[in-house]
Amino acid sequence: MKFENAVVLVTGANRGLGEEFARQALARGAKRVYAGARDASSVKLAGVEPIQLDVTKPDQVRAAAEKIGELTILINNAGIARTGAFVSADAQAQLQDHLNTNLFGMLNLSQAFAPILARNGGGAIINMLSLLSLVNTPVLGTYGVSKAAAWSLTNGLRQELREQGTQVVGVHAGFIDTDLARGFDAPKVSPESVVRQAFDALEAGAEEVLADEPSRQIHQGLSSSVYLADILRG
Repeated sequence: MKFENAVVLVTGANRGLGEEFARQALARGAKRVYAGARDASSVKLAGVEPIQLDVTKPDQVRAAAEKIGELTILINNAGIARTGAFVSADAQAQLQDHLNTNLFGMLNLSQAFAPILARNGGGAIINMLSLLSLVNTPVLGTYGVSKAAAWSLTNGLRQELREQGTQVVGVHAGFIDTDLARGFDAPKVSPESVVRQAFDALEAGAEEVLADEPSRQIHQGLSSSVYLADILRG
């Protein structure tokens, strides 16, 4: 899958990582880039076409699918991240909010655009996941649950859409140097690096991206311990 002459939709594209996805898509030669945001007027990047798109609202998702019938690359970037422990009083409400955006929002877009991608030759979907898809922490507990579910959804979509020729890429990263992670005192990878790795992987035909060293270490640990132990046990 190549970006040259592609038609791209990026969700959550008004700032941070989403804006960087849109910027680099243009730089790689995309014919048209749609920048989805809850408030389309907040999209300021030159060269993109803003589109009002709250991924949790099925009517807006349907409207986007009707508008972008030529789509070839869908980038599910929109997400929320809030702190809070599992035993806090508002844990269930926080988990529902995270799932609505980080999981069901991704599912809404994938369901709406999968037939369109099929008609246009297969195309590709990039799903922005997280280090916390792989391991969880009480500080971001409900966020981690939603991202683990999104990883599982990504793996399932990859199998389901393979026959229609749709490439599905999952991107894992820890803290990214954007507004979303501003309050966390931890090493951060640049959005430019994450997007570059994601796009390089897509153009190379890869299916998973581990965009920083923490993600690579955690993934390796899982691969060499938990999964291997399951295999050995039969």
